[in-house]
Amino acid sequence: YALRDVTGTIESLGLIASSIMSKKLASGADHICLDVKVGKGAFMPNLEMASELAEIMVKIGKASGVDTTATLTNMNQPLGCAVGNSLEIIEAIETLKGHGPADFTELCLSLTQEILLIAKFTADEEEALKMAQKVISDGSALQKLADMIKYQGGNPEVINNYDLMGHAEEEIALIYEGEEIVYVDEIDASLIGNACVLLGAGREKKEDNIDSTVGIVVHKKIGDQIKQNDTIATIYSNGKNSEQALQMVMDAYVLTNEEVA
Repeated sequence: YALRDVTGTIESLGLIASSIMSKKLASGADHICLDVKVGKGAFMPNLEMASELAEIMVKIGKASGVDTTATLTNMNQPLGCAVGNSLEIIEAIETLKGHGPADFTELCLSLTQEILLIAKFTADEEEALKMAQKVISDGSALQKLADMIKYQGGNPEVINNYDLMGHAEEEIALIYEGEEIVYVDEIDASLIGNACVLLGAGREKKEDNIDSTVGIVVHKKIGDQIKQNDTIATIYSNGKNSEQALQMVMDAYVLTNEEVA
């Protein structure tokens, strides 16, 4: 990365594609479904660049004898509601319990549907979707996660007891105090992510420690209505850069008086 930075080749699609696909192919997978993010919170800012990257990676996969497909997905706002390590794990578990955010659940089902199709479990899209939905409704997907945690030396009880992951010391609510009803027009996902880094959820320097308990939960997404005293987002902090992170989350939201699709 440092060499690519110095030589100005960080955004080289060929280098990005080869870096990603070398790891995917080295895993020994027979089928690969790529989730290529597009938008302000992604490395690919627009559909044109994301499409080109996806096409290159699919060609590399197929040339290597592996069934490969790619899906372009929206990262113009945070995916789901949780941003931060343990918060995202909780959201993932809740999704396997059938209680996940609508956009996150849709993405998980769509990608699972896609991999079932290219792995030839079925050739019917509707049947593939029903297969994905069934393992959530019957609890077998949640049990598989518990098995994976157990086999890697973790405590599978975490799926029923989130306290095992610890808690942030402080919860700060971002409240809308305006009198007019407004709607969320945009959310800058990169600002939300940077706010999490300030809280300690990510590294600014290689030697920084990661705090798994801090993060942000966004309660209002693009198109949502906001009334006076509604909570827009909640900051989970252990006292590090709380005010700066709160301001950054405020700056991430663009509100409008008109309804947003």
